[in-house]
Amino acid sequence: MPWTLGARQLKLKGEMMKKLNLSFVAALISMALAAGMVQAQEQQDGINVAGTVRVNYAYKDYSESSKDKGGDFAFDMAAIKFNGKLGEWGLASEYRFYDGWQALRYGYGFYELNPEWQLQFGVNQVPFGNPGFISNSFWFGVPYYLGFEDDYDLGIKAIYSSGAWGTEMAFYKNAEYGAGRSDRYSTDLYSGLVNGTEYHNEETNQLNLRQTYEISYEGGETRFGGSVEYGQIYNSKTGNNGDRYALAIHMDSNYQGWALQLQVMQYEYDAADAIDNNKIAVAAYNWQYEIASKAQAYSINLAKNIVTDWGSLKFYNDFGIVTPDVADKGYDTSYQNVTGCAISAGPTYTMIDFIMGKNMYASTRDNGHVGLPEMGDSWDKRVNINFGYYF
Repeated sequence: MPWTLGARQLKLKGEMMKKLNLSFVAALISMALAAGMVQAQEQQDGINVAGTVRVNYAYKDYSESSKDKGGDFAFDMAAIKFNGKLGEWGLASEYRFYDGWQALRYGYGFYELNPEWQLQFGVNQVPFGNPGFISNSFWFGVPYYLGFEDDYDLGIKAIYSSGAWGTEMAFYKNAEYGAGRSDRYSTDLYSGLVNGTEYHNEETNQLNLRQTYEISYEGGETRFGGSVEYGQIYNSKTGNNGDRYALAIHMDSNYQGWALQLQVMQYEYDAADAIDNNKIAVAAYNWQYEIASKAQAYSINLAKNIVTDWGSLKFYNDFGIVTPDVADKGYDTSYQNVTGCAISAGPTYTMIDFIMGKNMYASTRDNGHVGLPEMGDSWDKRVNINFGYYF
């Protein structure tokens, strides 16, 4: 990460940002608590106000400093949410405050045309892949790091639901933030310097279609689906447009407390005037990194839900693979496996994850990318515990 300030300026700026962020968090918590006190009145008006505060513990077996300290415990994020309806019109929004940065997760208005049709306007969830998440863990599945899980962009979406059938169609003019920003919740193309390569790519003019069909039976249900995404890539330096596409088939099944998710997808980013056609830059969670410009991704997730007198437990294993499909044969497969347990009790939700990664961004020591040539040849391991209080 390039630095442009002097050491003293950085220190002063860091102290100011810390104070500012703490002020934001304190104000957010106060707002959420106040919202809880007047929730009954707001529910009468149709708009609910809620919030979240989360802290996180992380231990990395590949980090000497992490091992020396026995891991790191820190504030994760706080969020404020608005959700509800006034007649046929509604609002849904979530804004998050992290340690050192903040971002809108989603924010859109919606209109209920009738019981079967809803229109959404604004920053809403892109209808691609398994509806909701293709993961059970705090760590997401591999599609998230490629830009295809819990992604949010700016546009209009139509949702149709009738019986077993579900259809979602959307047009997005661009991502929720400018391409030069890495302080964003969901993964989008990045414009800037990454590992010595200068990128000038922006997402624009994107079309999405997702079709699902649900089969219900005694003890559970299974939802099958397919997704298509197509859009342009604008080069802000040359003014030329490239294109991109993604295809996926997916299944989400539940039976007597057991849950199985399967998904296979292919994507390609074909940027105009690319310096290296084998890779492209993306950004999320206040950082930027590179991924293979074309690849297949596979997800296999198994979970078991157990209901108790005090709440519920969900044990799970999420496994994902990304196989690059580019001209450079030196690009290597990325792997991620997350074994964990989610504990729900009252207003709290805790996720305990054991993460193993190989050539995978955020899961391995030296491989700050997905699907590029591997640095080293090992499975790295880490433990992550995230505790959230929801009100």
